[in-house]
This record gives sequence, structure tokens and C-alpha cells, in this order.
Amino acid sequence: MSDITIYHNPGCGTSRNTLALLREKGLDPTVVEYLKVGWTRDQLHDLTRTMGVGAHDILRVRGTAADELGLSDPAASEEALFAAMILDPILVNRPIVVTPKGAALCRPAELVLSLL
Repeated sequence: MSDITIYHNPGCGTSRNTLALLREKGLDPTVVEYLKVGWTRDQLHDLTRTMGVGAHDILRVRGTAADELGLSDPAASEEALFAAMILDPILVNRPIVVTPKGAALCRPAELVLSLL
């Protein structure tokens, strides 16, 4: 098992580029296709805590129902965002990479290099 994990959406160019950068460095990360396996509240809480951000910072708005659901409203609670992300995993922006050095939303893909 790798000590690097990428929460990956193979349909996303940035996610594919981030995975390619890791592999170019000779790394074999654990790939979690979160659209298939989904999220738990504990996972989302732990990731945001490790990243030092809130749920709003990992919310994907473009191409999702985030606006219609009122999730992009700054007053939307962390719990409301986590609940929505669990029900509809596409609401989590990607890719998120976790390494022994920390975790980050790697947009652009080159941000992953700071975690190596």
C-alpha cells in the first residue's frame, strides 16, 4: 500500500495530470475514485482538517448543483456541505492528494509537487 493517496476523478483533466505527475516521479499512489466509492463524513472532516481548510474550500460549484442547493452561500454550514457531498460526491473538488507531508487540493496539478 502506498503512503500517497489521490482522490481522483478520471473524467477530470487536472486530476489525470496530477496522477501522471505522481507516476512520472516514480510513485504509485493509492487511487480512490471517489465518484464510485463515495465519501463518509469522517473522511471529509479528516481531509479538511489535514488540509487546514473548511468544507467551502473543497466545494465544487462549476458543473454541479451547488448553487441551486444553496451550498455556495457562505452561511451554509460545514455539516450541510458534508451531508450534500456524501449524497452527491461530485460536489467535492478534485484532485485531493494526501502524502506524509500533508494534503492539498491540487489545482493546478503542479501543486502536488509541494507535497512530495
